[in-house]
Amino acid sequence: MLRKLIASGLTLLLIGAVACSGGGDEPSLASDVAATAAPSGGIEISPALGGNPTPTASAAQSVLDDKSGGTLKILGGDPPTLDPALVSDTSSARIILELFSGLVRLDNNLQIVPDVAETWAITEGGTVYTFTIRDDARFSDGTPITATDFKWAIERAANPDTESTVAELYLADIVGIQQIIDGNATSASGVEVLDDKTLRFRIDAPKAYFLAKLTYPTAFALKRDNVESGGRTWTDNPVGSGPFLLDEYRIGERLVLARNENYYDRPPYLDKVEINLAGGVAMAMYQADEIDLTGVGLADLDRVQDPNDPLNQDLVRVPPGFTTSYIGFNVDEPPFNDVKFRQALAHAIDKDLIAEQVFAGLVRPADGVLPPLFPGFNDGLDGLEFDPEKAQRLLAESSYPTLSDRDKRIVVTTQGTGGSPSLSIEVMADMWSQTLGVEVDIQQVEFATYLQDLYRNRLQSFFGAWEADYPDPQDWIDILFHSESPRNDGNYSNPDVDRLVEQARTEQDVVLRTQLYQEAEQLIIDDVAWLPVWWDTQGLALIKSRVQDYNFLPMTIEIFKDVWINE
Repeated sequence: MLRKLIASGLTLLLIGAVACSGGGDEPSLASDVAATAAPSGGIEISPALGGNPTPTASAAQSVLDDKSGGTLKILGGDPPTLDPALVSDTSSARIILELFSGLVRLDNNLQIVPDVAETWAITEGGTVYTFTIRDDARFSDGTPITATDFKWAIERAANPDTESTVAELYLADIVGIQQIIDGNATSASGVEVLDDKTLRFRIDAPKAYFLAKLTYPTAFALKRDNVESGGRTWTDNPVGSGPFLLDEYRIGERLVLARNENYYDRPPYLDKVEINLAGGVAMAMYQADEIDLTGVGLADLDRVQDPNDPLNQDLVRVPPGFTTSYIGFNVDEPPFNDVKFRQALAHAIDKDLIAEQVFAGLVRPADGVLPPLFPGFNDGLDGLEFDPEKAQRLLAESSYPTLSDRDKRIVVTTQGTGGSPSLSIEVMADMWSQTLGVEVDIQQVEFATYLQDLYRNRLQSFFGAWEADYPDPQDWIDILFHSESPRNDGNYSNPDVDRLVEQARTEQDVVLRTQLYQEAEQLIIDDVAWLPVWWDTQGLALIKSRVQDYNFLPMTIEIFKDVWINE
């Protein structure tokens, strides 16, 4: 989800990352394909539109078993929004995915599986998707979910009055949606209600990743009278369709989710999920039983790994996330409009030192855009290595060998609410100063403000992280770096990159499509459109023994439904 900004990448707190968040290997394009979930197994790039899967029945259960009951207590931060049309960060998405449902979703294996739609068919050369909605799908107030609820929600997201920054990214493949976004229509011909339980989409070209895009909240069903009667504050009392409903929300204090008894599938085992928004020292809160899980920071690594420490029995390993932490540049703004200046900055950063001495090996130096283990990851990508002499030479060859007074002030903006900025950012700024004589001011802003300024291209340079919304490189290479993408936050433009990602959009050969994205990624790194700094590695967390079946996953999906409390 958007994509998705992680302050440290080392905690399990519900702070945000900017995000936008199937199996098979048939290279040929089928003209008439019935489809449901991809098979469980490895995480793969979205395949060609082929195969012969069969529909699956609803797994709904009317009665909870002996796992039912209890409250999960976690630490988090205020979500910038609870509106599915507006979500562009992980702290919001983590809540929205528990409150609302789409036609399809990602399961724990990161495969696309049925959600409110129990079956679908892909026809007309991969340009028409017809979904059949479950008979038992209902909103949290018991109202049946219909095809019209999806059509209205999707067209609302595209409407300029909604002011969604993500509708174009995730919905504009649908015929007629761009006209709504541009203010030239209010209805999309490519979204057709055939009857209460049948919805049809027509997209502008066969695109293997389109189904994955529908797992993003912009395509989720909304109850129209709930939204319209509530006005701008409708999310204070949202009528959702996910496994949980919003029970309580006190900004800066706590947010409580409660079991949705009208959920179409097996209701959650948990009675409630309590998210502490007031902040505090996570480790101290964990030891005081105020929260049930926490990430392990550098200061506590040795202690929790000591078998003699009582906390050691709660220690679990967490898989690396599909997240890349980076420094971005507005390439229209001096001095970042000079590629040699950006390259000089890249070669002046010792990422190995940061990974080992700042993060004690808990991160991996990043060479490229796509993180390891992600579909399309290029292990042979040629990154910009630490080379102080080359950095100095490139600076001398740039248009800014010595910065003028007008261009001297460089500001790197990061999320934060006061206090000292992240040590890692300070270390990078010091490397630029020591190696190149380039001085940097670090500016911290509140998260929601950061997002607004980022999306409006107001930032000269910025530190952030991108987490995948769905397992396809299109979610990174196309969305972040195509010159006309609304999420091209640095105004980067390279005609060769545009050509490659445009070809990849409709390429049905999985191998060739991967190659196209990897070629584009190499150009992006050579141009230093991004300066990737680190990727996650396997981390450590503490979780109370009473908490069962809590899944740590590399992407943001709904996870609380399967958690249960053993007391």
